[in-house]
Amino acid sequence: MQNARILITGGTGFIGSNLANKLAEHNEVIAVDNGYLGTVDNLTESVTYVEANVLDKDLPTDVDIVYHLAALSSRQMVEKNPQQGARVNIEGFVNVVEQAMAAGCETIVYASTSSAYGSRTTPTAEDVNIAAATGYDASMLGRERYGEYYNDFYDKLTLAGMRFFSVYQGYGGTEGHKGTYANTVSQFADDIANGNPPVLWGDGTQTRDFTHIDDIVRGLELAADHELAGVYNLGTGNTYSFNETIDLINDVLGTDIEPTYEAVPLENYVFDTCADTTKIREETGWEAQIDFEEGVERVCRPYILDTTQVTTTN
Repeated sequence: MQNARILITGGTGFIGSNLANKLAEHNEVIAVDNGYLGTVDNLTESVTYVEANVLDKDLPTDVDIVYHLAALSSRQMVEKNPQQGARVNIEGFVNVVEQAMAAGCETIVYASTSSAYGSRTTPTAEDVNIAAATGYDASMLGRERYGEYYNDFYDKLTLAGMRFFSVYQGYGGTEGHKGTYANTVSQFADDIANGNPPVLWGDGTQTRDFTHIDDIVRGLELAADHELAGVYNLGTGNTYSFNETIDLINDVLGTDIEPTYEAVPLENYVFDTCADTTKIREETGWEAQIDFEEGVERVCRPYILDTTQVTTTN
């Protein structure tokens, strides 16, 4: 993608800022955010920042491509305020799409969620039956239903919903500001690097399809390039348990810190995730390139460079 004018909502957040910084190398990129879940410090100088809310009028939608990544992006956030969750995640989505259409933009890629699949140990395709087990799931699936409507009723308009699987980068990237909302890999690595036992829910055998941010960014770029319409998984198709993750982190850091285990505090907790990425691979050629072992090394690298942070226990 080159020489395009691009709007990214949620542009100072973890995924949004990585996408904005990458695309700004060869395009004009505008990042819209209200600062609730992100920080402008995540952006390079090449990105134009506009402080705004996705519910606002007169958003800068006179662009070639819209990436709508803004959301209350966890079940905890939506459960704290269900009405606000619905407004931001559904009404905000419709507001952005309507303004984009009015400005002549025909290519929209938006964030959905893989959590609506529930617990699944085998690769899961987009066409399986899913249900909203949480308010967050309901709000993001609401986006998808509106996406179907726009794709069906407007011939030139394409909307692609991306179901992300356990996206991580580590606190050495732009994920650090998320704190307790960061991916478990990043939280575990930071705990272990600082000599603290990470806390695992249950017995640590739950699994995740951990997907590195660089693969996610590449998938988002291809989705717009190919003007995809519908919903698509972005994951690796491989899974690792939390216990295996701790072992990998200890191996890389040269530590031997054991986790502590606590009871699962949530109902409808997703124990296992695994993506079937056949659909996006067949339509764009995309597949994950960073395996989890390499990803963990990248997460841990900043701590290795600053060896004073690493505490080894015997």
